[in-house]
Amino acid sequence: MAATAGRCLNPRFMDPESMKCTISSSPSSFSSRQSQVQFSNQRHQFCSMSMNGCQSEPSAPIGTIETRTFPRVLTPALAMDRLNLAISEMKSEPPPFDSGIIRLEVPIQQQIEAIDWLHAQKELLPRCFFSGRNPSQFSDRFIDYTNGNNRSPSVEHRLISVAGVGSAVYFRHSHPFSLDDWRSIKRFLSKKCPLIRAYGAIRFDARAEISSEWRSFGSFYFIVPQVELAELEGSSMLATTVAWDTALSWKYGEAITALQSTLQQVSSMVTRLQKEVPYTYILSNNYIPSKVYWDVAVNRSLQMINRKNSPLIKVVLARSTRVVTSTDIDPLAWLACLQVEGGNSYQFCLQPPDAPAFIGNTPEQLFHQKGYDICSEALAGTRARGRSEAMDLQIENDLLSSAKDHQEFTIVRECIRRKLEAKVDAQEHRQCSDLVAGAWLLVRKLHWLALSSIKAVCVRVSLEAKKGIRKLPRVQHLYAPLTGRLRSEDDEFKVLSSLHPTPAVCGFPAEEARILIAETEMFDRGMYAGPVGWFGGGESEFAVGIRSALVERGLGALIYAGTGIVEGSNSSLEWEELELKTSQFMKLMKLEVPLQIPTKGSVTIIN
Repeated sequence: MAATAGRCLNPRFMDPESMKCTISSSPSSFSSRQSQVQFSNQRHQFCSMSMNGCQSEPSAPIGTIETRTFPRVLTPALAMDRLNLAISEMKSEPPPFDSGIIRLEVPIQQQIEAIDWLHAQKELLPRCFFSGRNPSQFSDRFIDYTNGNNRSPSVEHRLISVAGVGSAVYFRHSHPFSLDDWRSIKRFLSKKCPLIRAYGAIRFDARAEISSEWRSFGSFYFIVPQVELAELEGSSMLATTVAWDTALSWKYGEAITALQSTLQQVSSMVTRLQKEVPYTYILSNNYIPSKVYWDVAVNRSLQMINRKNSPLIKVVLARSTRVVTSTDIDPLAWLACLQVEGGNSYQFCLQPPDAPAFIGNTPEQLFHQKGYDICSEALAGTRARGRSEAMDLQIENDLLSSAKDHQEFTIVRECIRRKLEAKVDAQEHRQCSDLVAGAWLLVRKLHWLALSSIKAVCVRVSLEAKKGIRKLPRVQHLYAPLTGRLRSEDDEFKVLSSLHPTPAVCGFPAEEARILIAETEMFDRGMYAGPVGWFGGGESEFAVGIRSALVERGLGALIYAGTGIVEGSNSSLEWEELELKTSQFMKLMKLEVPLQIPTKGSVTIIN
């Protein structure tokens, strides 16, 4: 499709138990402020900015893929001047190729935070942000060339985060992400140009109907930004990327003109974002499902898990919390606040044209692949942090000794391992049995997994012998890393399609859990709990899009959280876990008593 259009109408959320969570499309049902709560219904023309790479022939090679690095400068303004001059020169001397992608980059001596730079661009769309975890299993490295000839490396700097605006080429479709779609993305990438990357996300369930709030994202959405700021350790870099393909009716001259148009809107004046909680008050705070319907859903899931001969042993149920505030929520300001408690977490933002911003602060890695090496991790079980060191240690010990959490964690770890490993034999199955000694039902069902046909992608998989604890500022989880050696460097798609969805966000077995989720949940997860990250020429990294929210001006926010249901789960305790997981967002909305009290019942106070 050369252009994609869509209408975003007010979503109608329905709780069969009480109907209290319904948001009507009729303005008469709102207060004056609430009547403004709606999604944009503007038509969006992606091709007015660039081209949809999904329309390409996946096997067709790109004419040229280049990175041109210029000498280091002192400030972003000087970097902008250098890039504008280089682009003007490129326009007057077009390359002799019908297709290509060229990146121009200028190292900057001062370190600029990528999120501050992105905030300075005044909602120039599309936009993206991705911050890796520190430390990383495979630290991202960038070689800083100071003489501009790409031959004399001087100092290596670790890449911290990347922010981008505009799209040199985007990849979006309503059909499920496929091998051909992956190949369409990879044709614009090269090992020789490691920082040309496609950033984006994939839906949790591509077979579920796309609701209005997620429509602009499609089934998947990736962009190679036109302009981006890379934040490095001790320095930074400003870059532009131009991509063209006459076979897609996007010529070189059009691509250059579009890039120049975006550059004219980019500001080189960057101010520090205040990472402080904004004062606001909450007009409405609605859960989907309500607590009553949540209890029904959990109990129904437990009945299916406990049913004789049922293969289902875990399902992850989620909740959507709609929050409408007195003032608009700035998604990047929210994200900047989340960065304060983002140790050992990924932060991300993805916003297509005429769409809400999908932001998150997720602790869960799906995988990181570099060459033949791959790492993933199992994360399950949740507890709050203690108010003192002694209390925190007591909570940690309780989590480590919990039979219910051990069962949930073992399901996640063993499933990831068996999806990666080369083969399953009797010895490995005995090792699995030792890990869950006494849980005969779990062993039997894990044995069912071992007998099922799972296409292996690794020749070797290693994992920590014991489970550990990953501590975050507000919560702690059971945790274990896994590493492996791929059969082929080109197995990214196999890894992605094999690992997603993990039992940590879907359940086990995955298909039975997915069906139950589709039948039970009354909202569209969209990209929540789906893969979010980037593809590069010889490297890729994806996190799991949990601890996330959808934010738009005039809308407020939809905050998502989920929890695993296994034998022994208690619906009230699981509800408390949802509250704990959403607290990192809710704490960003302090209550401010207005000068004039609004209509009775329009304010919900959250302590």
